[in-house]
Amino acid sequence: MTNRRNFLSGAGALTGAVAAAAVSKVAMAALPEPVLQTKPDTMAPLVPPSGRPYNPVVTLNGWTLPWRMNNGVKEFHLVAEPVVREMAPGFKANLWGYNGQSPGPTIEVVEGDRVRIFVTNKLPEHTSVHWHGQRLPSGMDGVAGLTQPAIRPGKTFVYEFVARRPGTFMYHPHADEMTQMAMGMMGFWVTHPKAEHPLIEKVDRDFVFLLNAYDVEPGSATPKIMTMADFNIWSWNSRIFPGIDSLNVRLNDKVRIRIGNLTMTNHPIHLHGHEFLVTGTDGGPTPKSSRHYEVTTDVAVGQMRQIDFLADEEGDWAFHCHKSHHTMNAMGHDVPTMIGLDHKDVARQISSLVPDYMVMGERGMADMAEMEMPVPDNTARMMTGEGPFGSVEMGGMFSVVKVRRDQKAGDYANPGWFKHPPGTVAYEFDGAIPEPARGRHSGAAAMPAQNMPAKNIEVQIRKPVADHGKH
Repeated sequence: MTNRRNFLSGAGALTGAVAAAAVSKVAMAALPEPVLQTKPDTMAPLVPPSGRPYNPVVTLNGWTLPWRMNNGVKEFHLVAEPVVREMAPGFKANLWGYNGQSPGPTIEVVEGDRVRIFVTNKLPEHTSVHWHGQRLPSGMDGVAGLTQPAIRPGKTFVYEFVARRPGTFMYHPHADEMTQMAMGMMGFWVTHPKAEHPLIEKVDRDFVFLLNAYDVEPGSATPKIMTMADFNIWSWNSRIFPGIDSLNVRLNDKVRIRIGNLTMTNHPIHLHGHEFLVTGTDGGPTPKSSRHYEVTTDVAVGQMRQIDFLADEEGDWAFHCHKSHHTMNAMGHDVPTMIGLDHKDVARQISSLVPDYMVMGERGMADMAEMEMPVPDNTARMMTGEGPFGSVEMGGMFSVVKVRRDQKAGDYANPGWFKHPPGTVAYEFDGAIPEPARGRHSGAAAMPAQNMPAKNIEVQIRKPVADHGKH
């Protein structure tokens, strides 16, 4: 992290009315120095150096934006700009974001704080920032053309409002949304309660991340922005497995995970080994009467979900979107099903002409995880990641919650793979195996069939191709 010392030191004088309007050259001299971060690592929580205290969050593969205090106002500086994001080792994308990354840094404040955010536009087109879920003056809501003029390239605007309610929020543009959101412009916002809250319990670990998706063709680096449904890079904070860091906690920690969805579809987020409560949304904390234990919660487009659970089971627990295609990388959408077809003779003849040719999917797709099939440069393999017992065969929206007895309080370091106690790992059985029971019919018919064909007919199915131009 660069320039942090200068950013956190003294408060400069800032005069003049603040609104969503361009800043004068005189005021520009008083701007907080922007803090940049380009590493894709999960940074340690930022303990508040000034203002009211709170328990900070940990942004998965991200960081929290420092601020300065100026006459009782928390001042932040966001820079909208093109960025290069490493989405996984060996795979980078040309995105748009804030302060060197996509998503941008998390903003943390306390209920009742007066907040002033300077937004400098270094994009090739105009932009704005909408503070998703916040109660604020209409002129600070960030909808270009409706509540403010757009922020032109090279200009800096100021947003100022009071963080009126605690909760889980986000920020993103409301200008050329189709392009700017598809290019990765978004960030997380957390407002902590100013005092003990009857619906917001204290937790030991508090993680945040955004769901986002991109359409990046193999061998390329810039997302296609006109995609409506067929995304191939499903990510958390613009990272894909195995590039998503694990969530490392101590046994019996109370854990909170806050999730925001800025993709084009819903995501059923599933945690192994534990049950959780949905304790908050972007509308605020949920009433206790509405809470019930789940292992999967659906996060719809534009929604936030806050889940709390007690990490009381040691181990390495999968944590992922339960849409199976969302736990894969760089997947093609027109790959035919070849299961059950024997291509050995055909493959042998083709490989004599095309040395790198290989058959895909005749036994299922698991082989893809271990194939050394040549792929274009800067391409994320479909299924990858090596676990303690072999290939994990996952990609995309997948990570691991690591619960350890000896993890120290406040220590977020990766403890490595779990050492299972003897007798607690599934194993190969080599004894006599009884004949398994198998279903041998499809069940009784509800009523007698009429006018059946004389011979069985094999139905040939052709997958329809969507014509997005007719939407």
